[in-house]
Amino acid sequence: MENSLNPLTKYYHQDYPIQSQTEPGLQANLDPIPDAGETSYHGSGQLKGKKALVTGGDSGIGRATAIAFAREGADVAINYLPEEQTDAQEVKHWIEEAGQTAVLIPGDLKSEDFNKELIETAYQKLHGLDILALIAGKQQAEPDITNLSTQNIKETFETNVYPILWTVKAAMKYLKPGASIITTTSIQAYQPSPFLLDYAATKGAIHTLTQALSAQLAKRGIRVNTVAPGPIWTPLQVVGGQPQENIPKFGQSKPLQRAGQPVELAPVYVFLASDRASYVTGQSYGVTGGDFTN
Repeated sequence: MENSLNPLTKYYHQDYPIQSQTEPGLQANLDPIPDAGETSYHGSGQLKGKKALVTGGDSGIGRATAIAFAREGADVAINYLPEEQTDAQEVKHWIEEAGQTAVLIPGDLKSEDFNKELIETAYQKLHGLDILALIAGKQQAEPDITNLSTQNIKETFETNVYPILWTVKAAMKYLKPGASIITTTSIQAYQPSPFLLDYAATKGAIHTLTQALSAQLAKRGIRVNTVAPGPIWTPLQVVGGQPQENIPKFGQSKPLQRAGQPVELAPVYVFLASDRASYVTGQSYGVTGGDFTN
């Protein structure tokens, strides 16, 4: 029997089957299905009474965060693309099973107007807003800059960077002292892959934006931090986020010799959202399997 405490073998650590999906992809169609904490995450009341909005909350890291927030006592609204409705319905089930309110808000974050509607809907249906966990992202691999389309560059920035500014701007009339904003950067901001030029650029922008925003909002008692994932097994990887030849050994070059699972990110988002992190702002927390984020 493998040691369940050994980080090398605690989660899936074999080769992944070659596979692909059409963007944005579904968690339910991944092989193997990622562990987003559906049965493995256990809460302890760290977010009791709080109201949270999670973007990208249908699958991957966003899914794990939404489930963890609910099990810690928060009511949760999740945003996702309409094509991801089946995954979102599963998350709704897990949030409600935890005894919390679940609000589903489908829509495309590339629209500034939708970002405004997202904040209004979340605030009205949750009857408050204390936590923004901004996790949704777009990643498309392209090893040759001459083949990198302007449309892809535009959509990557419109998905990864612009919504942070739009959602926070819209939320400022509702966020009170003690609120927490958590963005999502990446190991790519620190150790960029040559086939992820535009994606890495957005993640570097998010890191810098988080630091600047944290300095601006500190005087209001609002904390702003970011999480930097390494290689995590999510739909993002099989919709073009990785070259197909990279899928089988995905994550195995890291010191911990495997890709991470979404549930392994959830405790970091919970900590940064909780009052336990009251003296933490402007920071980047790496969950990378051993790669350095400095």
